[in-house]
Amino acid sequence: QVQLVESGGGLVQAGNSLRLSCQVTGRTLSSFDVGWFSQAPGRERQFVAATSWVGGKKIYADSVKGRFTISRDNLKNTVYLQMNSLKLEETAAYYCAARSSPYTSRWADEYDYWGQGTQVTVSS
Repeated sequence: QVQLVESGGGLVQAGNSLRLSCQVTGRTLSSFDVGWFSQAPGRERQFVAATSWVGGKKIYADSVKGRFTISRDNLKNTVYLQMNSLKLEETAAYYCAARSSPYTSRWADEYDYWGQGTQVTVSS
């Protein structure tokens, strides 16, 4: 059974950084496309970034380009999201998701497996 466990969330001041981790168990990460999504209270889940296992392609939401970096370590079966210059409005629960496809996707309903989420709170 595939399981995803996020970690690394917390309280951070605006302008500072956090690195989120997503540990995948049950399947080899190299067979998955993995994405990160955020969800603030009362709002829909939003795409943040994704990485494919074919060619290492990475895609980002326009709002995070140049500040966030997604990376993966297939040996550790872990995907990371480095978030720099965090903004107040990026306070949300962050979820990693995976799907058995070599291609990246920014659509939440195309992902088959989800973690429980990790909370990121950005303060002023």
